[in-house]
Amino acid sequence: MKRALKYRFYPTDEQAAELSRTFGCVRLVYNKALEARTIAWVQESRRIGYAESSALLTGWKKTEELAFLGEVSCVPLQQALRHLQGAFVNFWAKRAGYPRFKSRKKSRLSAEYTRSAFTFRDGVLRLAKMAEPLDIVWSRPLPEGVEPSTVTVSRDSAGRWFVSMLCEDASVRALPPAPNPIVGVDAGITALVTLSTGEKVENPRFEKQDRERLARAQRELARKQKGSKNREKARVKVARVHARIADRRRDHLHQLTTRLVRETAVPINRVIVIEDLAMRNMLGNHTLACAISDAAWCELRRQLEYKCAWYGRDLIVVDRFHPSSKTYSACGHRVSVLPLDVREWTCAGCGAVHDRDVNAARNLEAAGLAVIACGAGVRPQRKPPGGHSATKQETQPATVGLPAL
Repeated sequence: MKRALKYRFYPTDEQAAELSRTFGCVRLVYNKALEARTIAWVQESRRIGYAESSALLTGWKKTEELAFLGEVSCVPLQQALRHLQGAFVNFWAKRAGYPRFKSRKKSRLSAEYTRSAFTFRDGVLRLAKMAEPLDIVWSRPLPEGVEPSTVTVSRDSAGRWFVSMLCEDASVRALPPAPNPIVGVDAGITALVTLSTGEKVENPRFEKQDRERLARAQRELARKQKGSKNREKARVKVARVHARIADRRRDHLHQLTTRLVRETAVPINRVIVIEDLAMRNMLGNHTLACAISDAAWCELRRQLEYKCAWYGRDLIVVDRFHPSSKTYSACGHRVSVLPLDVREWTCAGCGAVHDRDVNAARNLEAAGLAVIACGAGVRPQRKPPGGHSATKQETQPATVGLPAL
């Protein structure tokens, strides 16, 4: 299993200058290649592939205006062309939109080095065009006897430098069969997740904890004159607060998803059932948009997807229109309206007391069992165009495994 391990490092002034030049050249090559491919299609209806883009790069280096492209390592520039080719392949396959130009301020600053552009020996990493090795903080060891095949250097908006190493990790393997076959996971705001077993995981609300610190830093930024050095210093302070929030949130989600998938402290779950949430629509609610963003449900789902693939677990994504909250898990009775402020109620039919989140998690578990039993995802009943009640339930293909985002 290929796995990327990310470490922080502290470059010297010469290394920082060299990497900054490389970042700028990578962005320039990507944008010029995208411009050339767009013009060729608009004016000539002709597609330009990677080979022709590489030939264009060779010609750019020979011009007086772009001769500085030859001063940095050629490998990150070629990798930028390969990334652009991959973006066009995804666009042609209708998996993504048309590639966009990289912005100097908003785009991620990174450069990718393949095996021919770096040396790694005895824990010492040297990049091309650099005499000294990188001063890496080894927060965790690399897999024993493994060398990276690709190295990606990046710098975030807070000015921190990172190196990501892609390695073959033999320790990642499928886990043995689990005793507890299935668990439903309901994402929420009051509780970050609620399991069908009745357990609730508290939502830390990291953004709310640092909201005053963030507001103070943003006020200081607003007072600085645009283009001044003091404004840049204030911008970095704001970025550091955002980075602190994001790091703590990501670490908490990693601990939670790892526990759900593989830890032995709780019964290991062979099948995990979650709900397909329409995040874009939910963020339109300005009252809850900040809290929903802070919960990071998309990141929770992303981590569950690849960790289930790593450790041989199945992830079932239930249709977003499935009425998991409005259906009573004890008797199956369904209500038409259930306001958000109603967190617990007593069923009028069977008299059972329901907690809103636990009830939804149990309904998700039941939907997952239906998928396992019949191999199809159960969608909610809908009325036909004539207005009469539906006589049968609609089904869709099974969603066992890794769903497409």
